[in-house]
Order: sequence, then structure tokens, then C-alpha cells
Amino acid sequence: MKLSRQSKNTQINFSATKWVPWCLLLPLALGCSQSPAEPEAVPVLPVKVVIVTMFEIGEDEGDTPGEFQLWKERRDLDQRIAFPQSHHDLYYNPETQVLGMVTGIGTAKSATATMALGLDPRFDLANAYWMVAGIAGIDPEDASIGSVAWSSYLVDGDLGHEIDAREMPDDWDTGFFARRTQFPYDPARPKPNGEMFQANPELRDWAFALTRNAKLVNPEELEETRALYTEHPNAQKPPFVLTGGHIAAMTFWHGALMNDWANKYVAYWSDGATDFVTSAMEETGTYQALYYLDQIGRVDLDRFLVLRGGSNYTMQPPGVSAAENLLKENDGYAGMEASLENIYIVGSMVIDELLGNWETYAAQVPGAEES
Repeated sequence: MKLSRQSKNTQINFSATKWVPWCLLLPLALGCSQSPAEPEAVPVLPVKVVIVTMFEIGEDEGDTPGEFQLWKERRDLDQRIAFPQSHHDLYYNPETQVLGMVTGIGTAKSATATMALGLDPRFDLANAYWMVAGIAGIDPEDASIGSVAWSSYLVDGDLGHEIDAREMPDDWDTGFFARRTQFPYDPARPKPNGEMFQANPELRDWAFALTRNAKLVNPEELEETRALYTEHPNAQKPPFVLTGGHIAAMTFWHGALMNDWANKYVAYWSDGATDFVTSAMEETGTYQALYYLDQIGRVDLDRFLVLRGGSNYTMQPPGVSAAENLLKENDGYAGMEASLENIYIVGSMVIDELLGNWETYAAQVPGAEES
């Protein structure tokens, strides 16, 4: 039965048929036995979709939205589930079996929050689809602010060697290069070992095909910023849906030179399959945690999607310095509101399709039958 608005944000009243002992949550701390006659039982909640957001600005609803708020309000994620072992409590809709989480910003928080959820015995995540739904920097060479991108290649922009640019050899164009190599973009690089992950490309292609013609919001205020990028035709287009490589780095970088590095680095690790389109901080941590959880059968890694919306450009327009543009964006991302709306529009199309045909998608990951 669907809860009324008056019951929003109350602690969840569990009702399910599958149960586990409370002592399994904290066996060492509680020191309890696992005798079937003793433990107090708690339910195991079935989850069809996990919406993975990274931050909220203020309250979870009713004020200026961050990444989580639109999902909470519009998807009726009203049942609060305490999650003290991570950054933010969880919210659940028992009717749709959609779970929303806020990991916190950065690779460390995204990895630990994902692992904490994946190991939590209160949830059945075996068939759950995980969808990262967050804002990103976007390359003006590829798209405009407000656009949204599905990504499969996830490159880590932190794991590597680095020499200060003032001390690097004269024939290098960057001081950052891969571990176990001799120079930037060394073709003799080893196989990725944390530097790059590839989320299920068939699932990404299915999601893109489903959403490529989505009608996105295009507020008039975006036009002023887009018009500045006179050397980038794609940056001047109204928001649209695309696919492309993603780079995750804890440093909020900006500027034409860094943008060039990101394109080369993503192309380098993807063997030329794609280049850089969006930048954020968390995906490699989220993926790594899901990879380990998949190894123990807690999740299905093939059900992981990454959707990012361009809230700001990753480099400056002509006539503006990189520092000036970065500081201006820090006062408020030009495409923040539009990107959040468009992430919701596009992500909801995928969620609605999954939920509407759950008997099919619970058993078969979409796109797999075509691979």
C-alpha cells in the first residue's frame, strides 16, 4: 500500500517475508550467538534499483536541490532507513522497491558507502540495477552544459606517477603518467590495475538507445554561457543525450591544458575506444566496491550504469583565463539546475522501463541478448 504524504520521512516499518538475525549486523560488537531461537529478526528488503547520488546541498527536500532531492521527492523515497555506517541515511519506496543513497563526495566515500550498502544484510541486492546519477564537468568539444552522458569507460585520474611540470623533460606535455611506464602515454603500458574500469557496454548502449531522443529542459539562461564557446560547435547546442568516456579524480581540475590531458588519458586507457566527455570524482571507487561485492555474489556487476549531466564546462571559453573561469563556476555552476532536471528525465526513462518489465529484466540484463 502506498504511503500518504503525511507519513514521509518516518523510520521504515519493515514488513517482508525474508529475515536475518540482528546479530549478523554487528556480530563482534554484540557478541551474540547465532542460535535460531535467540536472535531478534529483521527483514530483508528486496531492491530493484539503487539510485546512487553523491551529495545534497541542504535538506533532502523542499530547498535548493542537490543530486538526491529530485529523486527523493518525485520517486516517493519516503521511508528512511538508518545508515550510520556511512555518509547519509538511505531512503526506500516499498511499492517500487527503489532505494536512494547519497555516498558523499570523493572516491573514498563512494567506495566505502557502496561497500557498506552491499554488505548490509537488511537488503537483497542480487538483482538490483545500480545507477549513478550525478552532475559533472563536460568537455565543450563534445557537448553543452545541461547535456547528459552514459559512460562505460571509467578512468581514474589520480592513480599514477607525477612530476611537477617545472621539472619534467622538455619533450613531455604533462608530468602525469601511468604507473609502471617510462613516460606519458607510453604504449608499453601494462593492463589496467585500478586505472580504468569498463562498466557493461551493452547495458550502456541499451540505456542510450532508450533515451537518446529524450526531450530535455533547455532554460534560456544557458544560452548566455553556451554562446561564449565560439570555437566549440557542440558546446553551443541545446542539451542532448550522448555517450562517452568518464574520468574520476579527487582534484577539481579545470582549463584547456588539463582538458587536453583528460582526452588523451581516457583515449590512452581505453585503447582509443573513446575519449573524455565527463569528469567527476567517484565512479572508480563505486565500481571497485561493486566489483568486490560481485565476487561474493552480493550484487551483479553487469547491472551498473553511469549517468552524468554537465553542470559546467571543463575548460574556459576564448578570452577568459582558466583561473577566472574556475572561480566563476565555483560561485555557481551555470548548468546545475538544468543538468539535475535532465539527469532525472533520462534516468527515469531507464528506471520506468526496468520496473515496468521487471519479470524480464530481473532474469536478463538488457542488451545481453544482443551481445
